[in-house]
Amino acid sequence: MKSLHTTLAALLLAALASGCSQQASPYWSGYAEGEYVYIASPLAGRVDTVSVLAGQNVIKDAPLFSIDAESEQIAQQEAAARLHSAQAQASNLDTGKRHDELAVTQAQLAQARAAEVLASNDLQRQQQLAAQGFVSKARAEDAATTLAQSRARVAELAAATQVARLPGRREERTAQRAAALAAEEVLKQSQWRTRQKQQSAPQAAQVAEVYYRVGEYVQPGQPVLSLLPPANIKARFYVPEQEVGALHAGQPVTLSCDGCGAPIAALISRIATQPEFTPPVIYSNGQRSKLVFMVEARPQLKDATRLKPGQPLDVRLAAAPAVQGN
Repeated sequence: MKSLHTTLAALLLAALASGCSQQASPYWSGYAEGEYVYIASPLAGRVDTVSVLAGQNVIKDAPLFSIDAESEQIAQQEAAARLHSAQAQASNLDTGKRHDELAVTQAQLAQARAAEVLASNDLQRQQQLAAQGFVSKARAEDAATTLAQSRARVAELAAATQVARLPGRREERTAQRAAALAAEEVLKQSQWRTRQKQQSAPQAAQVAEVYYRVGEYVQPGQPVLSLLPPANIKARFYVPEQEVGALHAGQPVTLSCDGCGAPIAALISRIATQPEFTPPVIYSNGQRSKLVFMVEARPQLKDATRLKPGQPLDVRLAAAPAVQGN
């Protein structure tokens, strides 16, 4: 009889244990995933410096690497010189001639007016002599011609003085200002090319990999290193088709992994719209060859660094908070 009671007690305990295991919260297998940021220069060149190491944490705007920029710096200096020349020419056209150049023209005008006075006096004298018969009329006519030439010279130099005070023609000034603007844009382009040879961190992150070393030649757009910001770490897990209908974006879940310590809270951020077969990376006999939906969840930034890309995870729905009565 005692043996019978012992057997019944053992069966009862087994039944209770089986009932508890059936009520345990279901979980899904997954892994941590990282969305890497690949840092490259749009220009080719030899790697000049690498300021970080793989695994190092960097802050926003921290220098990462630089590529030899001697050619771009020379081009920038040339563009700056061309801009200065174009601006000087545009400024020169906005004003008249220099004071010293204007003074020369004014002196020539004064000399021409003096010559005009002499020619006028000589004409009067020759006309009087011709009227008295002392000289021929031809002498008077020559004096008249000389006076006309003197007056024409005065008019020419007076006009030249007015022109010397005027700025360049409107069309010339417009063309030169356009040339100065074009030179300014060329300088900006040269400055941009020079800046692209020095890359800095777009945000705080961990340096995941460094692909090139100092002295190596890198092609345009070829990543020199990769970064992993904490916000780019997420969990990816796979839910059977009969269970995915109960999930929705924004739903809280908890992530568990070996060595992670306390479970990590996360929110579902994405549910795939197309099913797939369980990927080979999920090493679970119970889930192998099942039709599943891929689901992603993102932890808070303060917990994201506890996860390492590729790390196996167990994902469970977060327990609903208890409703307290009044």
